[in-house]
Amino acid sequence: MKLFDLYNVLLSSFGYQNWWPVDLDYHKINNTDPKDEIIIGAILTQNTNWKNVEKALENLKSQKLLSLKAIKDIDIELLKELIRPSGFFHRKAEILKEVSNLEESPTRETLLNIKGIGKETADSILLYAYHKPYFVVDMYTKRLLDRVFDIAFKEYDQYANFITSQMPQDIDIYKEFHALIVEHAKRYCKKIPNCGECILKDVCIKKALYSSKS
Repeated sequence: MKLFDLYNVLLSSFGYQNWWPVDLDYHKINNTDPKDEIIIGAILTQNTNWKNVEKALENLKSQKLLSLKAIKDIDIELLKELIRPSGFFHRKAEILKEVSNLEESPTRETLLNIKGIGKETADSILLYAYHKPYFVVDMYTKRLLDRVFDIAFKEYDQYANFITSQMPQDIDIYKEFHALIVEHAKRYCKKIPNCGECILKDVCIKKALYSSKS
């Protein structure tokens, strides 16, 4: 199976995920930019699950503070309290403050120069908020490539370059493929995988390894 074939199988199974989720009605009512919610969410989701991020986003929305302009002006102690549900809120508040001072369309290098922003977060912001051709490599992506294709690299960019070299150069496909990988990993390719029901069980190289442990 080629990588683009994998994308089509996942798309056929799960449908379009339409990431990144944003509250368009909120931004229309408050005259704010939806991309700000993506940027804020990408930072808040570090080292936590999306349910906790949603709680923090709801706190910001309840105070009409879900924008980078609002975050730039807000007292940092109040910001910390509002984003507390996302965990590591002291560090994340400082990151958000720095990001709120960036130019309109930051480069990858600019984002990576901010303490606390790594390649995964930077690429999430660039792909989903600014529609730039960067593929987001998370733990789910690494896990799937290892199990299905027996591919393991040492460096983040090696994964990203491998994927983009095998896929059509299409930003919408990049977005969907990343979202589909996450969906598949949550349903089947978990840390302890559910190989018996997995839709990729017939092509997974390491299925036998995990099946023998069950």
